[in-house]
Amino acid sequence: MSLRKILVVEDSEMLQSGYRLVLQRYRAGGCQMLRALNGKEALEVLAANPDCDLIILDINMPVMSGLEFLYHCKHQPALSRIPVIISSTESEEDDIIRGLQAGAAAYLVKPFKVDELHQLITRVVPGAIGARSMRA
Repeated sequence: MSLRKILVVEDSEMLQSGYRLVLQRYRAGGCQMLRALNGKEALEVLAANPDCDLIILDINMPVMSGLEFLYHCKHQPALSRIPVIISSTESEEDDIIRGLQAGAAAYLVKPFKVDELHQLITRVVPGAIGARSMRA
C-alpha cells in the first residue's frame, strides 16, 4: 500500500523541515506530507483530511499537547483508526507507557535514526511502501 497522507504534528520548524527530508521516500511515491504546529491545528488539519494514513506526533507543544490531541483523536471514530507514532524527547519509561496507553501505535525517542522511523512506519502501516531507492 502506498501511503497517501502523513500528518506531522511538531512545533519546531527545524524538525518539520527534517521530517520533510526523512519522509522524502514516501513523498517521492506520491504521499502528501501535512503539517501542524500543535494539537489544535492537527485536529483542524484532520477535519479537512480524515483520510490520513499516519500521524507522527510530538508530545510537548503549545496550545494543545500531543497527549491531549491523541485523546481527542482516539475518541473520534473517524480518526481513531489512524495509527500514531509518538516522536518525543520524553524518554522515561512512564512517558512511553503513558503515550502507548493513550493510543499511540509506537513511541520513538528523539533523536532517532532515520531507519528506526522507517521501520516503525512499516510496522504500524502494514504494507506501507515508499520509493525505497531514495536515501533519507
